[in-house]
Amino acid sequence: MSMIRFEHINLSCKDIDATKNFYQTLFPDWYVRAEGVFNGDRWMHFGNNQFYLALNDDSQQERVHKPYESIGINHVGFVIDDGEAMQKLLEAKGIDYYTMTAAETKHRIYVNDPDGNEIELVEYNPDYSLA
Repeated sequence: MSMIRFEHINLSCKDIDATKNFYQTLFPDWYVRAEGVFNGDRWMHFGNNQFYLALNDDSQQERVHKPYESIGINHVGFVIDDGEAMQKLLEAKGIDYYTMTAAETKHRIYVNDPDGNEIELVEYNPDYSLA
């Protein structure tokens, strides 16, 4: 047995529409794959034909995980094709970010979504193999 592909991340959100709009800014080709209500709470699958975020409306809940300070996911990385364009987009939208460097990457951009989940946006150097 082997994994075929990484399919989704399930996120609880204070404001499902704000979270959707944030990720739509980063990834304009993403779309609502499915949505509905379960046990009175709204949910949405938002992404593309390979990957999606399962967003859950949990507006009454508070964040308890502190990335890099407790056990849990610290950030989720997405490969992008144009780091310079992404930085310009983030600046135009007033979205705070920071960058880091690494030998294998052209751009490493870090940004937090509306619920404080850190996202890494990576553009690899052309000679770095992703295969």
